[in-house]
Amino acid sequence: MSNAHKATAPDPGDFLEVDGSLSAEERDIRDTVRDFATGELLPNVADWFDAGTIPDARALAKSFGDLGVFGMHLDGYGCAGASAVSYGLACRELEAVDSGLRSFVSVQGSLAMTAIHRFGSEEQKNTWLPKMAAGELIGCFGLTEPDSGSDPGSMRTRARRDGSDWVLDGTKMWITNGSIADVAVVWAATEDGIRGFVVPTNTPGFSANVVHRKLSLRASITSELVLDGVRLPESAVLPGSGGLGSPLSCLNEARYGIVWGATGAARACYQAALDYAATREQFGRAISGFQLTQRKLADMLVDVNQAGLTALQIGRLKDAGRCHHTHVSFGKLSCVAAAQRVAGEARSIHGANGITLEYPVLRHMLNLETVATYEGTAEIHALSLGQAVTGVSAFR
Repeated sequence: MSNAHKATAPDPGDFLEVDGSLSAEERDIRDTVRDFATGELLPNVADWFDAGTIPDARALAKSFGDLGVFGMHLDGYGCAGASAVSYGLACRELEAVDSGLRSFVSVQGSLAMTAIHRFGSEEQKNTWLPKMAAGELIGCFGLTEPDSGSDPGSMRTRARRDGSDWVLDGTKMWITNGSIADVAVVWAATEDGIRGFVVPTNTPGFSANVVHRKLSLRASITSELVLDGVRLPESAVLPGSGGLGSPLSCLNEARYGIVWGATGAARACYQAALDYAATREQFGRAISGFQLTQRKLADMLVDVNQAGLTALQIGRLKDAGRCHHTHVSFGKLSCVAAAQRVAGEARSIHGANGITLEYPVLRHMLNLETVATYEGTAEIHALSLGQAVTGVSAFR
């Protein structure tokens, strides 16, 4: 048998050649974001996580704007109009550094900017989107409330008419970038159903309180939004919004980024464990030669590559216009669970060193606790898939 076409040994970092099918443009975007993430973000992220904040978030926003990742999948208004796969790759490379940094980009682009782009008036789009794309203005997305997480339809925030104005009252919770935002997209119940409102954060009655003492997603700014008689003109309403489906469609865009982001966190943990096992010696040799360690690495390898294939396939479906929201639920459920398994195994391979910020594994492991919860818990996505295959809703 001829050896002329003998396959070469797989690359441990891309075992199934997930990136092998990427186009030249997709590879360029991957490499550009990876270079920025590893050169500008990675050297600082452990300190930011330790401090529980991003010290100069506005400078970071401008850097993200210069990089072109804010709203990069949107068309026009200063946005790049990149493919879904390209946007996913950017999310992957950012979350390979830290989930909080991917969240910064995701909330700005896939939530706040997407809501304005999809449901806003031309005036709203032209006012906000170009400066948000450039990182000159920061946005946040107010849907979740203290008592309304998985069931956003039960929100208590209300918007009532008062003459030609609207008056908003309520509280939103777990809002990324809320305390540094220039504009908040706030969802409120009205007599005619749920509507979206564009709320400049300097409007009287609007305030934001930073959530402290978090044990997860610490390299991120999380806030509570309080709306106390916030008076807005009619022009603040997102005219195309109507019903719960409007904010949920934005969440689906952000969840898509999480599908890819989780694969980045998984890859980072796997690579850290592989490197550590090769250099850590016990009983006279590197622990990478022990059977139990190799089994852990093999399981991690499978999870990382299967998650990567899942993300890529969902991205291709999205670019082809065939991605259903349950495809995204499939990806969020499976890829985040895979990343959690990989992070847990990576932490065990690192032993006592695994609990320090000298290594990324516990930081990723803690972040993934939030990633598993926000924008649809594992239970909610499992029920979404259950309904998809049975035709029966178990939600109510």
